[in-house]
Amino acid sequence: MMQPTILVTGGAGFVGSHFVRAATDAGRDVIVLDDLSGGAAATLPPSVPLIVGDIGDAAKVREICAAHQVGAVVHFAGKIQVGESVARPELYFEVNLARSLRLLEALRHAGVGAFVFSSTAAVYGTPEQVPIAETARREPVNAYGATKLSFELALEAWGVAFGLRWAAPRYFNAAGAHPDGTLRESHEPETHLIPLAIDAAFGVRAPLTIFGADYDTQDGTCVRDYIHVDDLASAHLLALAQLEGGRTLGAFNLGTGRGYSVREVIETTGRVLGRAVPHRMGPRRDGDPAQLIADPARAMALLGWQPARSDLTTIVEDAARARRPPRRYS
Repeated sequence: MMQPTILVTGGAGFVGSHFVRAATDAGRDVIVLDDLSGGAAATLPPSVPLIVGDIGDAAKVREICAAHQVGAVVHFAGKIQVGESVARPELYFEVNLARSLRLLEALRHAGVGAFVFSSTAAVYGTPEQVPIAETARREPVNAYGATKLSFELALEAWGVAFGLRWAAPRYFNAAGAHPDGTLRESHEPETHLIPLAIDAAFGVRAPLTIFGADYDTQDGTCVRDYIHVDDLASAHLLALAQLEGGRTLGAFNLGTGRGYSVREVIETTGRVLGRAVPHRMGPRRDGDPAQLIADPARAMALLGWQPARSDLTTIVEDAARARRPPRRYS
């Protein structure tokens, strides 16, 4: 039996483009809706239709669903910069919540019953203990986390009222790049540690700043759980298969259960590249927890999933392969 088309919102972005590649490699029909504010059409396979548009355009969403026989949605579109969310909460509540709710209603009227939502560990805020399980208190400390949690609550309500089958994987630190080097992180401004460290080592950015070295961790710098973007993509495909089989999954963590400090990332990057990562010390940033480490047991049990590329060396190797600059920087 032919499988329904997957509508991927934000499919030209970092995680979205990796999911699109994984889904098409698995033989699925995919269509992408993206406003290209955080991605590029060139990230998509030639066979995948791209509709440039707004997720909040309900009429357009219903039209897409009808024209392409959409049976499931994987929703990556949204704003992701924590600092920006603090300075511009109105933008984050508009895009991540209000427009996403209009998307959800359009899908309901189009009869689409399976929905995977790209969520985040930011819903937990500052954790009371690590590793963090899904039962931990959800108290986001910025508008980014608040909007993601608000939309999770909406999905839960839509599930109760309308029978929506949904999953909300909560990412910890998405990192890496496609192993063939053709897909990578491409945010501007870039705020993620690993691409900043690689670019600093190649001399295409300023030296890296370590924000605080007096945390209660093994070396005083913040510790994070890094998850390879290909492992994220595989988990989304597994979750989607369960939704299409009639099951609802709810929220679950996607991480490894292993944290790496900022200094460990810098050291690993230097070793992989064979060159030092220039860096300097800076003050702590507001709202940075000392440690964010997932308890991924629920995802492993629900999905039969294991991260395959999420050791730090592989993550850095893949990210560096995709970011390596022209030879003049060698």
